[in-house]
Amino acid sequence: MRHLISAILSCLLVSGCTTAGNHPSHVRVIGHGMPDVDLDNAIYEVPVKPGISYQALVESLKSLSEGMNFVSPASFPLGEHMQKRGQDPQGIKDVRTFCNLSMGTEIILDHPEFLVFAPCRVAIYEKPDAAGKRQLYLGLDRPTHDLKNIRHPTARAQASAQQLEDALIDLMDKASRGDF
Repeated sequence: MRHLISAILSCLLVSGCTTAGNHPSHVRVIGHGMPDVDLDNAIYEVPVKPGISYQALVESLKSLSEGMNFVSPASFPLGEHMQKRGQDPQGIKDVRTFCNLSMGTEIILDHPEFLVFAPCRVAIYEKPDAAGKRQLYLGLDRPTHDLKNIRHPTARAQASAQQLEDALIDLMDKASRGDF
């Protein structure tokens, strides 16, 4: 019975049927000053606190992710590659990968085709803020949204994707503030 209730709750969280307060059903409230998750969007974006440099952000991500049992098997400095090809990246453009098999294994075991979305990706980029000044951001390709591409995902995979997404959002929250 406990597993059935857990599976139903996981399905509701992943499909966006839950609400918090007066928020629309397509939003999941994170709280703690973090942006809400738009359940209809694959991207979750967090502004980095002013004064946190790109290098400090990278070091924070490394330190925090290791403490959360994530490995970062690759980084793709896209901005550097754009510059080498004579293109102006207009600020930092970087993609970092993160993998935590203790959280994501169930998804891969139940749906091997989900590997096309692995490992999880967090982008670091600059774009203009409301005043036109470059602002540093972290962006996540949300595992629960990626799972929508799998036909009939298991409750176990849905719960695993939610756990993974929650951990990555926590990582982004802490890193965006410069925590270690």
